[in-house]
Amino acid sequence: MRRILMALAALCWGGAASAEGERAGDFDYYVMSLSWSSAWCELEGDARDDPQCDAGRGLTFVLHGLWPQYEEGWPSYCRTAERDPSRAMTAEMADIMGGAGLAFYQWKKHGRCSGLSADAYFQTARQAYESITVPEFFEDVSRPLTLPASVIEDAFLEANPGLQRDQITITCKDGLIQEARICLSPDLSPRRCGSDVIRDCRLNDAVLEPVR
Repeated sequence: MRRILMALAALCWGGAASAEGERAGDFDYYVMSLSWSSAWCELEGDARDDPQCDAGRGLTFVLHGLWPQYEEGWPSYCRTAERDPSRAMTAEMADIMGGAGLAFYQWKKHGRCSGLSADAYFQTARQAYESITVPEFFEDVSRPLTLPASVIEDAFLEANPGLQRDQITITCKDGLIQEARICLSPDLSPRRCGSDVIRDCRLNDAVLEPVR
């Protein structure tokens, strides 16, 4: 009944079905969002003078988040008895997330909905990240590349033979390649994305910003 009401609300208000304050652990699958670091810096990080954007970091696709998802919509800011992570715990995620601040925010908005402790959630997020091979090609992007967004998806599929086209989607923002989003079952096996997640960027002239 709850999900039916959520879907009706989405139709009435014209937005994606989402919720806040849901019960932790109630979800269908994960969306792992891998953010192209240079695009995030161009769109947001530079204005914040974020250390993730310092020259020489060499970051390509970093872990933006591991998001519990419904078949349609997603929970957020869930009710949980689990304690928030320590600073040391979030700092340990900086190597794959670019910074500790993002790790805490992702826990607060999404991690609490997993039903896991903060430590277990971060371990799961790291395991998910390490289960996907980021193509080595991206490490050598030294100038802006204009290309169809589908090329990014093709590169991930070639580097991950077990991954299917309906299990990954590429997003763009302001003409830039923004994220690769990969759908995973609760045991972290690739699975088909829900209809509200499969929204591939259709640009044929998307820009992939150079690695910093």
